[in-house]
Amino acid sequence: MTETPKGIILEIRAGTGGDEAALFAMDLYKMYSRFAQSKGWGQNVIDSSPSSIGGFKEIALEINSGEAYNLLRNEGGVHRVQRIPKTEKNGRIHTSTATVAILPKIEASEIKINAADLEITTARAGGPGGQNVNKVETAVRVRHIPSGIIVLSRTQRSQGQNKEKALEILRSKIYERQQSQQSETLDQQRREQIKGAERSDKIRTYNFPQDRITDHRIGKSWHNLEEILNGKLDSVIKAFARKKGN
Repeated sequence: MTETPKGIILEIRAGTGGDEAALFAMDLYKMYSRFAQSKGWGQNVIDSSPSSIGGFKEIALEINSGEAYNLLRNEGGVHRVQRIPKTEKNGRIHTSTATVAILPKIEASEIKINAADLEITTARAGGPGGQNVNKVETAVRVRHIPSGIIVLSRTQRSQGQNKEKALEILRSKIYERQQSQQSETLDQQRREQIKGAERSDKIRTYNFPQDRITDHRIGKSWHNLEEILNGKLDSVIKAFARKKGN
């Protein structure tokens, strides 16, 4: 990557905690989406896998802005939530996690992909999008044979658009792989960000009963949880940048 990327791909995945983790993944998606909106950044959902109760098993958000990478690059890691789920009858606090990975968007000129190294298949896309989505094979699955990286794009309305988005994600993942010193491992940089999605690996905790967000990397807390989840992340991001000097 020769210069600051023109955008990022932000991936959120439900971690430990079952349905509650999927709901938390949706909360994080809304938080980052609202933050991007407040900055006037263009954004687009590239792929998503909804859960049965309305959350997300995983979701990938494309954010188009030269500012996005510098501001959000330190958001990657395991995010932990502590709250009483709506389905909890006894009022017990549950702990769940979701993982966030920040991938810089890589221009086609920076990563050369040999067409012969790609295995591309199509399928009918599920979920919202109208009858066309279900009747026509618009979803695109791309497998990069040398690395084994697999990317699925299914939210766009045409096969061509989904292929374009899948290749865009693939370039970012290949770049990420190339940056890793241990190229034989799978997605080493992202695995370093999200680790095993274990509760003990958290970078930040969102504690609803105490109306508190804590960034464990700098040992700082805030008590305006709902406001931050509504996209007002500036104070959190700036505090980390000041502490780490970046």
